[in-house]
Amino acid sequence: MTVIADQPTEHELRPAAPAARPAPGPAADEGLARRLKALACTAPLHDLESRKANLAGEYGSYAMAEVGLAVIDLVTLHMDFDTGADRDIVLGRLLPRVAAQNPARPTAEHERVARWVLESLINVGSVDRGFRAVYGTFGADGTYIRRDYDFKLLEEVPGPDGGVYLRSTDEAVNVLVGALDTDVTSAQIAAEVKLEVLIRRGRLADAQLAAEQARYRTVQYAETLRRALDATRRNVRAVDWMQAVPDLIDEALDHIADRYRHENAILTNIRKARDETEEHEQKRRAAELVDIVKDCIRRHTQLQARLLEAGPLFRAEQDRQAFAAPGARSGIDLYGHLLAPLLRLPIAQATRPTDVFFARGAGLRTPTSVRVADLVELLLTPPVEREHLGAELPDPDLVATPDDSRFSEAQLEAALELLDLPADAPRRLSGLLADARRQDPELPYLVALLAVHAASPPVGTAYRQGEERLLFAVDDGATLDDPEFGGADLIVGSALLDAAGMAADRKDAS
Repeated sequence: MTVIADQPTEHELRPAAPAARPAPGPAADEGLARRLKALACTAPLHDLESRKANLAGEYGSYAMAEVGLAVIDLVTLHMDFDTGADRDIVLGRLLPRVAAQNPARPTAEHERVARWVLESLINVGSVDRGFRAVYGTFGADGTYIRRDYDFKLLEEVPGPDGGVYLRSTDEAVNVLVGALDTDVTSAQIAAEVKLEVLIRRGRLADAQLAAEQARYRTVQYAETLRRALDATRRNVRAVDWMQAVPDLIDEALDHIADRYRHENAILTNIRKARDETEEHEQKRRAAELVDIVKDCIRRHTQLQARLLEAGPLFRAEQDRQAFAAPGARSGIDLYGHLLAPLLRLPIAQATRPTDVFFARGAGLRTPTSVRVADLVELLLTPPVEREHLGAELPDPDLVATPDDSRFSEAQLEAALELLDLPADAPRRLSGLLADARRQDPELPYLVALLAVHAASPPVGTAYRQGEERLLFAVDDGATLDDPEFGGADLIVGSALLDAAGMAADRKDAS
């Protein structure tokens, strides 16, 4: 049986009116901004792949983004609460991963790739060693507003022993776990529950990834507390110790108590899965999971100790900063105390205070720290024999610079001859231009140029150099009547300098 459908009417064929598009609300706009920030945090990793072509050599076979993620991972796992990750340790652990990508290449190239990726993530060479991304949001009136998002992935921080260590930022941890601006407590609870469920189901490969994400969240939680304590040591008023930090400490202590229970239960399930399975791969993954969860427990123990010390640290810093004696030394007025008195002194007497000031004002030069291993290697290394005259210097390729000057030496002599005026007989610029035009059509341009420079003559320089005559030009308001030039018809003349005064000054200076 054939069914004939009803033919559409003219009203049904007419396109429907477009529905009014709702204005983007605050929640939708905030979600878009979060996704744009998440995309910006991965931009430095993609930039590694695009910039590797600029390196001198064959570096196309290296997966730079993969090496960058490995760097962030190593720094995050090796940094402690008080100190960051040691640069040499991170590079040493990273070198086998880089060498595995291209084992035929020399070790020096592997070291260069690892160091280049690490310095690129620190953003060595920029002013603040940070990254910046531009994204857009909508204002209350619907206008599009461009905003700057400044972030860092790795940063160098001083250690308690005076060394420099590496720390990964919140943005770097979010790049690892694939989220941005996530609440630490809720993310940690979700990771722990997910990890426990995966272990019970025997999916140890997925459980290992969940355990690593849980460890990253633990590190991020410790970083939040460490920044608050560091800000308290600098300025206790900059941290909200009335509500924000006490709430953070209470939530963190409750969080640690819950995590202890979950992690001990997880360890029991992992050991059970390790003992019951007969597969070698499952046993290996279970052993790796045991190490990861033990590291989480160690970090939680360390975090709990710092949380218990936070209250006494706040009270001690409050007393120290509140009752510290103000600085008794006043600032230095560089103009009134140094510059103005020096300008009245001759050069021979002014060099001594300026040398003392710049020697003190330049600051201290930090000496390079020497390690015992480097010192022993340096002392035991035999000296390298050097040639008496040194290495042979290559002959430079000298290229003659073309003479692109507009005026020749003869034209310069002719112009100076025209401007060699008697001291008691100045002339108008219009007359000098007319005389120059009769000699050479190009000569008036040179005369006009010298006359304009003479409008502000360097009297002090000529006086110190011992010149007896100085060319000057004065504007008395007359208008220049010339077919090629306009402006003021300057009065050009020569002034005699005080030769006796110069001789007396030179005698005093000597």
